[in-house]
Amino acid sequence: MVMRMNLPQADQNAFIDDVVQQRQGGVNALFFSNVKADWKVRVQTYLAVSGDPGSIPPWPYAQTHATKFQNLYENPAENSVQKPVLAALRSREFQLCPACGEDGTPNTLDHYLPKTIYPEFSITAWNLFPMCDICQGEKGTSTVNALNERLFLHPYFDQFLEVQVLQLQIGLPYEAPASMTLTPHPGLDPGQILLVGRHLGNLSIPSRYYRFFKDEYLRLLKLVRKIRDKGQDVTASLELFCENALEKSINSWGHIFYSGVLTNPALMDYLRQGELPENL
Repeated sequence: MVMRMNLPQADQNAFIDDVVQQRQGGVNALFFSNVKADWKVRVQTYLAVSGDPGSIPPWPYAQTHATKFQNLYENPAENSVQKPVLAALRSREFQLCPACGEDGTPNTLDHYLPKTIYPEFSITAWNLFPMCDICQGEKGTSTVNALNERLFLHPYFDQFLEVQVLQLQIGLPYEAPASMTLTPHPGLDPGQILLVGRHLGNLSIPSRYYRFFKDEYLRLLKLVRKIRDKGQDVTASLELFCENALEKSINSWGHIFYSGVLTNPALMDYLRQGELPENL
């Protein structure tokens, strides 16, 4: 699930000044000089509304000249102002995708507001963060639903992501669960629950998590058998696994899994003293 990230510290007004200055002498010099003031206003509006697409209507003039903005991201010159900024955003070493929480190193940047719809934010640091290929494919260019509500969590601005936002419920029978349910955590406020639900559904996270869950649950049963065979404390061991997963993120898939196990009293009773499957 989404990981809380620190907002990039950047003077975007100065950054735009430098980008425009570097365009002088080129074929788009007059365009960027004329658009600079409005471009700055758009970027400051983005910050003021925390990137909420429901509060930022697209800018038709920028869309008409989309290629000029998009080329700043897609084809930065070696000595360009934006190249080191983009390189710094790409250089963050994550062990999981900030958008879904799945293990793996995301190898590209996502534009929270798509550069095809909002080209003026193509190189805005606040609009860029790492994302795995699967999430990017699921997200596409979607931004809001029919009610003009944003569909996706924003790792820079949604501060509540510092707490656990998902709850895992494991169904019976515990030797081979017939179901698992991944839902927004009930401790969130109503608005946050709705937003997390939209994020989950539009990135297809529950179905993706289920594949992980099946393998992880089988591994859990095998580990519990070994723990019991050695006469060790099952609860203490699983708490340690949960703490280790927390090192990655409170919303990593591993932490969501072990948290769901440890907060299920009936399941914990089964793991401590129930009859485990023979064919593990």
